[in-house]
Formats: sequence, structure tokens, C-alpha cells
Amino acid sequence: MKFALFLGCQIPVRLKQYESSSRAVLKRLGVELMDLETFNCCGYPLRNINFKTFLLASVRNLALSEKQGLDVMALCQCCYGTLKKADFLLKEHEALRKEVNEVLQREDLRYSGEVKVKHLLTVLHQEVGVEAIKNQIENPLNGLKIAAHYGCHALRPSQVVQFDHPAMPSLFDRLVEATGARSIDWLMRLECCGAPLLGTHDDLSKEMTLKKLNNGRASGADYLCTACTYCQIQFDTIQKNLVTQKIFAPPLPSILYPQLLGLSLGIVPELLGLQMNQIPIHEIKS
Repeated sequence: MKFALFLGCQIPVRLKQYESSSRAVLKRLGVELMDLETFNCCGYPLRNINFKTFLLASVRNLALSEKQGLDVMALCQCCYGTLKKADFLLKEHEALRKEVNEVLQREDLRYSGEVKVKHLLTVLHQEVGVEAIKNQIENPLNGLKIAAHYGCHALRPSQVVQFDHPAMPSLFDRLVEATGARSIDWLMRLECCGAPLLGTHDDLSKEMTLKKLNNGRASGADYLCTACTYCQIQFDTIQKNLVTQKIFAPPLPSILYPQLLGLSLGIVPELLGLQMNQIPIHEIKS
């Protein structure tokens, strides 16, 4: 199976380990990736500023993938939700589709709605399969208690993203447990991490993060686990800031799902970029 890999803007700059760990586990699981250098921003930053510019930016990526005959796989949940939103809108509104295609035609591109947008987790769950993953586990993470953090953009709006049940999702939990770890039940697993408020209301952003960290710890988690760029930055970089300020200690480390999966597959930590995490992941590595 083969996908066009959509990295977005943040991962290459702020979370390179998400890319390296995803490439490592997908290669091990037989998923081929194509890098389209002509991909642009998903358009999300412009969604509430210039709607049609957002739409064109997003759909252009889909048209580029369509030209290659490939479905898109996004790592960033924000990018995933944005591309799904654009795809949904153009399928629903013929006038918008016609207007966007008139612009795309200048680059010999066209959107026809044939391309599917998938997230890393949906590819692993639906395309690779949980049982196939279990069959390749070399280092089962037995006894490890993981608090899976779903993230907002993967679940809502559910009519658009169609990722999992918006109120009772289980996809991520099943993938965590494929590694041998236990996905714990915790009250705040579907609450926002606070990242959207960072830079506009820092105190509230950190307060939301702190509530999730406290709940994860109180629920018995050894680690948080994410599959979202902004959530990982919030739980890793921002948590480190909270620990430094002695607001939260000891830390509750956050690990990206492809890092967790990679360790259970026996992939060396360096390929998974564990050394790039702000809060060290010691116990799993040993």
C-alpha cells in the first residue's frame, strides 16, 4: 500500500521525531510513502481570515495527490481535519468545486473527490490492521499503563472527519494495546490539551494542560500517548516549562504513538527520535 505523505508546516520544524518515527514504523509494516515536494500548507491558519484562500490551499494538496493516483496520509491532526473539511465542502457544494477547479486548472490540476484523506492512526488501524501489527511485535510493552490522548481535530466535527465515535472512541486504545501496553480509562481523555490558546491566553492554556496531566497521573498512567503535533508539543515542551517552574512534578512524559509502536517493534530509539523529546523516555527504552 502506498500513500502521499502530508507533513504540514509544524512537523519539519518543531517535531521532527514524529516524521522519523512514523517513517520507521510504516516501513517496517510495509507501507510505502511518496513525498510530494509541491505540497503546500493545509490552509488551516487562513480558515477564519480568508475562507476561499484556505479552501484553495487545502484542495490544491488533494488535487496534487489525485494527479499521482494516491490517497493522502496526514500525521498532524490539524492538517487531517482541515483536508477532510475541504474535501467535505467541495463534495457538498458544486459551485465551490467549480470555482476552485477553475483556479487549479492554471496548474493543470483538478479536484474530482476521488482522493481519500487518512490519518496515520486510521492507516494503521484500517489498512495495516491491529492483528497484523501484533504479529510483528518483538518487544511487548507488558505492564505499561498508557493514557491515550485522542485530540480534538481527529474526532470533531464527526460528520466531516469520520475518524471514530466522537464520544466513545476506541481506535487509539486498540492500537496502544497492540504494543502490549494497557490503555487506561481516564476521565479527561477527550478534553482539549490547551494548545489552541497558547500565544493568546497562555495562563488558560497551561491550566488546561495541567488539569489533563493531573488527571492522567491520578488515573495511574505511566505515560501520555499522542498522535497530534500540537498535543505532543503541549504535553512535552509546555509540560517541561511547568516542571521547570515547579508547577507540576515529577513529569508525566508524553510519547508519540509511532515512537511507542516503534519500541514494541524493536526499532532502535535513535531512529524513533526519542532523544528529541523534551521530557526523557527512560523506562520504556530500558
